[in-house]
Amino acid sequence: MVLPRDQRLRGRFVFDRLYQRGERLHGTWMTLRLLPAEPGLLRPDPRDSNGGSSRVAVVVSSKVSKRAVQRNRLRRLLHAYVSGVLRQAGPQAQGQWLLISLKPGSDSAEHGALLGECSSLLAKAGLQP
Repeated sequence: MVLPRDQRLRGRFVFDRLYQRGERLHGTWMTLRLLPAEPGLLRPDPRDSNGGSSRVAVVVSSKVSKRAVQRNRLRRLLHAYVSGVLRQAGPQAQGQWLLISLKPGSDSAEHGALLGECSSLLAKAGLQP
């Protein structure tokens, strides 16, 4: 499953800002970067319903797996999970940009372990009870 358009994080300036100024939370298999939304960095898109909503990106580099099929499976798994969490999170998640980067070796982890770690990182960030 792909993230809805108004939950996707895109654009070079946005990613640069997240890498430079985002708060980092580290886990065994992934890193979560968190930043209050800066809608001025986004290109205007009339198809977006809400510019101030939470947005997410998942980065799975070729260091994680050389096979694009495996990288895309991991990306879709995390997209589906985080999208559900943001729908349930309510007002505390509004106006946050999230970047989840998987670390090398995370392709060998069980899906349950990845989702558990993602859940714990989101809880540390205050986005999940």
